Amino acid sequence: MLTACNIDMPWDSPDIPDGLPPGPGVQQPYVDIHASGRTADTLRAWATPIADDLGIPVTSMEAYGNAAEIQRQQHPECGIAWTTVAAIGGVETKHGTHHAADVAANGDVRPEIRGPQLDGTNGNWEIRDTDNGKIDGDTEFDRAVGPFQFIPTTWQRFGVDANGDGRADPDNIDDAALSAARYLCVSSGGDMTTPEGWEKAVLTYNNSMDYVLKVRNHANAYSVNVRY
Repeated sequence: MLTACNIDMPWDSPDIPDGLPPGPGVQQPYVDIHASGRTADTLRAWATPIADDLGIPVTSMEAYGNAAEIQRQQHPECGIAWTTVAAIGGVETKHGTHHAADVAANGDVRPEIRGPQLDGTNGNWEIRDTDNGKIDGDTEFDRAVGPFQFIPTTWQRFGVDANGDGRADPDNIDDAALSAARYLCVSSGGDMTTPEGWEKAVLTYNNSMDYVLKVRNHANAYSVNVRY
């Protein structure tokens, strides 16, 4: 059983729920997902006040809303909300700002974020190189890459272009956010509107109940517009 989150908040902050799936937050507006260019740009007016309140870069917030809206239109049965996408981005790399990285207006995250070698030490899996270093720059072992920390084999299967530049780039937060949403929907069995489906999806992303709790707590805080 997942335990309630216990954090100290100002007295005038709303209570943070602790249920599953986390709340959807402020609904992102309709996006013409077939338009050319970076469709996430059309979410600026929606994203800006939320990003300011939550301490998330506006470009990252646009990416989360764009990913959720694309999934809503293409796979409504999944029911993934931007709050969950944002929670994973926050837990993985502080929304693309880990180690002083910046998120550019087109979604590119620089410097590129790379995880440690997956060499079987320090509690990590051992994954020998699977991509000849083309994605992660390491020809000995795999590394997690980008703002959503994909391992190369997962990126090769789920990576997709979401910012309209014609290529799927794990170091672009638009591409990474949509790819993560797609992966979560598949991992959940196609339904993240149930506690079981949501938990299954997040466990597949990272097989740790501590990780599930962190993502749940972030997402539930975001759902009531509280910085976490």
